[in-house]
Amino acid sequence: MERFQYILFDLDGTLTDPAVGITNSIMYALKKYNIKVNDRSELYKFIGPPLLESFMKYYGFTEEEGKKAIEYYREYFGVKGLFENIIYDGIKDLLKSLKDNGKILLVATSKPQVFAEQILVHFKLDKYFSFIAGSNLDGTRIKKAEVIEYALEGLNITELTKTIMVGDREHDIRGAKTIGIKSIGVLYGYGSKEELVNADADYIVQSVSEIKDIVL
Repeated sequence: MERFQYILFDLDGTLTDPAVGITNSIMYALKKYNIKVNDRSELYKFIGPPLLESFMKYYGFTEEEGKKAIEYYREYFGVKGLFENIIYDGIKDLLKSLKDNGKILLVATSKPQVFAEQILVHFKLDKYFSFIAGSNLDGTRIKKAEVIEYALEGLNITELTKTIMVGDREHDIRGAKTIGIKSIGVLYGYGSKEELVNADADYIVQSVSEIKDIVL
């Protein structure tokens, strides 16, 4: 088993289940365009990838419409949606255990950093992380590889062979590959096994406890 010292975690679908807050925010935004969504689960595909990409891909929005939709999304998310969120079972124990064993933990999320920080503070998870990396509100640093690179630079981490990314979507896995680090795809989030296999995840796990087995 490889020895990992630096562990990066995605936020949505990996540390917390944000389904209610994200889907409520998307429904709020779509309503502005007179689009009604009857089945909330149709919007789960928005969890993980950059929002602009998803609005354009799934609703045929132009880039300009997509950016406006994100503004509407944030009207709801920034006040209410970010707290409509649940920590996955076992995550707090996992983070405590890794930190107690001297591991350096980071967050690397495509979510705007300001929201990620608020969520982690609200759920008292911030104390486990040495660095929180997210995107900018202006839509820059949104690609996963850019976020990972920013996180590593933030702590001057250069030992890539001792670094691993944990996430639930192909963006997490492909981002890790671009930077040259290993990855763990988790199946309790919002990505399918097929998606993670196709992205070439180094490890695929069903549960939070399996993450611990790999990195400890």
